[in-house]
Amino acid sequence: MTTTVRCETTTLADEEMQRLRELAAQLRVDSVRASTAAGSGHPSSSLSAADLMAVLMARHLRYDWDNPDSPLNDHLIFSKGHASPLLYSMFKAAGVISDEELMNGYRRFGNWLQGHPTPALPWVDVATGSLGQGLPIAVGVALAAQCLDQLPLHLWVLCGDSEMAEGSMWEAIDKAGYYRLRNLTAIVDVNRLGQRGPTELEWDMDAYRRRFEAFDWHAVVIDGHDLHAIDEAYRQVRGIDRPTAILARTIKGKGLPQVENEASWHGKALPPDLAEKAVAELGGVRNLRVRGPLPEPGTPAGAATAGGQVTLPTYKKGDKVATRKAFGDALVALGARTDVVVLDAEVGNSTHTLDFAEKYPDRFFQMFIAEQQMVAAAVGLQVRGYRPWAATFAAFFTRAHDFIRMAAVSQADIYLAGSHVGVEIGPDGPSQMGLEDISMMRAILGSTVLYPSDAVSCAALVTQMVDREGVNYIRTTRGSYPVLYDNGESFPVGGSKQVRGSDSDDVALLGAGVTLHNCLAAADLLADAGIRARVLDLYSVKPIDREAVREAARATGGRVIVVEDHYPEGGLGEAVLSALSEQAVPVTHLAVRTLPASGNPDELLKAAGIDAIAIAETARSVAGR
Repeated sequence: MTTTVRCETTTLADEEMQRLRELAAQLRVDSVRASTAAGSGHPSSSLSAADLMAVLMARHLRYDWDNPDSPLNDHLIFSKGHASPLLYSMFKAAGVISDEELMNGYRRFGNWLQGHPTPALPWVDVATGSLGQGLPIAVGVALAAQCLDQLPLHLWVLCGDSEMAEGSMWEAIDKAGYYRLRNLTAIVDVNRLGQRGPTELEWDMDAYRRRFEAFDWHAVVIDGHDLHAIDEAYRQVRGIDRPTAILARTIKGKGLPQVENEASWHGKALPPDLAEKAVAELGGVRNLRVRGPLPEPGTPAGAATAGGQVTLPTYKKGDKVATRKAFGDALVALGARTDVVVLDAEVGNSTHTLDFAEKYPDRFFQMFIAEQQMVAAAVGLQVRGYRPWAATFAAFFTRAHDFIRMAAVSQADIYLAGSHVGVEIGPDGPSQMGLEDISMMRAILGSTVLYPSDAVSCAALVTQMVDREGVNYIRTTRGSYPVLYDNGESFPVGGSKQVRGSDSDDVALLGAGVTLHNCLAAADLLADAGIRARVLDLYSVKPIDREAVREAARATGGRVIVVEDHYPEGGLGEAVLSALSEQAVPVTHLAVRTLPASGNPDELLKAAGIDAIAIAETARSVAGR
């Protein structure tokens, strides 16, 4: 028989202290049992934080375990996701999973208790395990809760000391201090040992404290195995006007003399005989059920809804408008929806996110030059039900690729905009040119990749993106190009536009963005030579319009030319080749194949062999003229 005990946040009494000791022992026992049963896992990393988590879940985590979707719940994020045996043992202690599930499901194929936590579990907000991500994401959740929802809930993040070497952690610590996120507490499990030996600072607790304080955090150093000290540290955090770091000096493998403070046990499950002995030394298997205080009642001040009338911006056909400007216009239009928020990496005057900031300053967050934190904050904001847009130069998203990759693992819905793409940007040179971004974004599981060629299509695609699931990316150009389409024209994701063509075309020119305009100019040159060109706007790179691509190949006898302002690997050309894979069409692929340099756009497009003249010359060759 098991008993569920609901603990309240009062001064620790002897009876409560004994209950906490028992809970901590149970978490240790179950962490050992689960990892041994699975034959893998990180029990030693779980044991060091067991006391910290026992006190948190029993006395300070305000959470309705029967209603994990409640917007009033505190959030608990395991930034050190490899300590999943501890997290899942907490779920057992809360009574939301069974002992049988813990023992027979952990790290087993087809079970939701995966090696590192994912939101397949309703009590998990985001996927962790790639170190340096939990705290940055928590900053986004905290921003939503404090600045938008205006609720008294708290963010608790269990961090490992090894991941404190990640630059992304310090981006998060910086931004949390800047926004004075009083609802955020980082619990750093300083157990001194990483995967291959001692961490950078080992047990230099004063160094950790000074570093956090330098970023305007309240920092407190405690013995991470002293239940009274842990409880007192947690009790104080809700009354502090800035983020708090609880720096807990712990022992890796605590509770098992054979494992304690031994580097060789990292990431290793105990063999069955040693596990059996360890469980006995810890007092045996328990089935204590513990739940802490319930959330405080309240109503989100900025409840995320899709309400509000969105009116698309309009443009005059033939006028020259940069798609980055149209993106900003569309964001302003989307601002009528209270669930839309925007993040910038200090380039908002170039990406035009500042247009949104001027009209909706309360839903705009400046992350400065911290692209990892920007994407992480977007993931955190969507945890609270918001639709976050994050924008920077396309080239700089490469810094945040791991966060984008993990966003897909989290099944997060985020919206990314990369401007200043390709050699088209001109004099700044290759350091600023997005030439890998399509490849990077296409490789993300379930992603959507869009590349509009004019202002009308850009605005239409932005307003469609906001209701799509997964990682969504739109690519915009720096330069201004003629508006091609009529206002109100439809641009379905997965579609394309035949901008030029007939029933008897000699060659198909496929482009997107700047290269579509070059294809149109080339088509004019070809027409003068008596060559009919079908021009296809592949604004939807992923999913690509397979039928339109195949029809273009069929109609032109397989004379297909793809032109892109991107490196050849993984971009538009390879998307087209994938669409034609069953037809074995010999596609001619024009792309940026050498390292660009500074110059004006026309010079650089010519040097890359993707300007109108180069396209026309290639088409003449392909057409045999």
